[in-house]
Amino acid sequence: MKVIVQKFGGTSVQSERHRDRVVDLVVRAQEQGYRPVVVVSAMGRQGAPYATDTLLSLVDAGALEPEHLDLLLGCGEVIAAAVVASCLVRRGIPAVPLTGGAAGIVTDGEHGSARILDVDPTPVEALLASARVPVVAGFQGRTASGKLTTLGRGGSDTTAAALGAALKAEVVDIFTDVEGLMTADPRIVADAHHVPAADYDEVLQMATLGARVMHPRAVEIARQFAVPLRIRSTFSDSDGTMVGAAPRTLDSWAHREPASAVTGVTALDGLAQCRVDGSPAEPGNWAWRLFQALAEAGISVDLINVFPDAAYFCIPMELGPRAQEVAAAQHLACAVQPDRAKVSVVGSAIHGLPGVMAHVLGALSEAHIAVLQTADSHSTISCLVERASMEPAVRCLHDSFGL
Repeated sequence: MKVIVQKFGGTSVQSERHRDRVVDLVVRAQEQGYRPVVVVSAMGRQGAPYATDTLLSLVDAGALEPEHLDLLLGCGEVIAAAVVASCLVRRGIPAVPLTGGAAGIVTDGEHGSARILDVDPTPVEALLASARVPVVAGFQGRTASGKLTTLGRGGSDTTAAALGAALKAEVVDIFTDVEGLMTADPRIVADAHHVPAADYDEVLQMATLGARVMHPRAVEIARQFAVPLRIRSTFSDSDGTMVGAAPRTLDSWAHREPASAVTGVTALDGLAQCRVDGSPAEPGNWAWRLFQALAEAGISVDLINVFPDAAYFCIPMELGPRAQEVAAAQHLACAVQPDRAKVSVVGSAIHGLPGVMAHVLGALSEAHIAVLQTADSHSTISCLVERASMEPAVRCLHDSFGL
């Protein structure tokens, strides 16, 4: 059975005109010989009657137990599944709406940010075998005891990737309101364009570092099970971005020069830079105590540099006062500099290629943008800059790498 999973985001199903386009895309998949499995997000964005944020505004979230809040938040996708299924039926296509749990998605019990533990493909396979189109409510699953859970923001992407893995789909199409993975945020870089092909790691890094095109957890699942992804626009016939393993998607020879090693540039703001002065009386031990205490306080740190006499790291800006309290409890002084942003270049060809860092720093230096801190991995180089320099830094790097 030739299966395709088609995931449609909230803007793709928000109006009757948009839903007609969704039906057209399902019909097209059938004409190409696929058995479609449709995954939908809640209809529209905040202000739309059934959007997740609108549902959340109906209650005092702090007054509800997390499992009871999940019952409310899961309604938007269930409504969307029923509505889209009715649109398909109206066009003569047999379709059945399913909750995430009814589609076989089993999660842990972490309400609000549950992780998928297993997917039983049997219910969906039975519908496909009878030539019906399953329309699955994204963003949700159920625990082993039957309680509804939600998967966190962007969870419908995760639903689609998990179903694609369980059903051994030929491809998972993530339909959204952009042409595909972009070389940069088009709101910052006017001439940003979509990337025709990328590997899993590039998309994962870009999603983690600020690109909002796809949820990182969905990319992790697709990579683990080698499920091809395609990021596409609901509203155009563009081929979008094909996401797969590096040998199928990258021309390694074309990426062996520093100036052409980068696939995209991302940016993440709302950060604060922290400096904690160490305790000379206990070299090494003070840093361990500090980061252990930060972890116990639920503070995730980023861009970490530890020296014998000081540690630098970044946190969400709103957590600055809390970090200072944690440090003070360890008899350490923590200076917090707000209004910072992280700008990153991403590309699988960066690994082992000399000169990319020099190219990044040279471009920023020519633009008179101060680099406050750096970090790198096999496929990324990140620079911390002042928030006011974030957009100029993105544009500068995008131009310098010829994107």
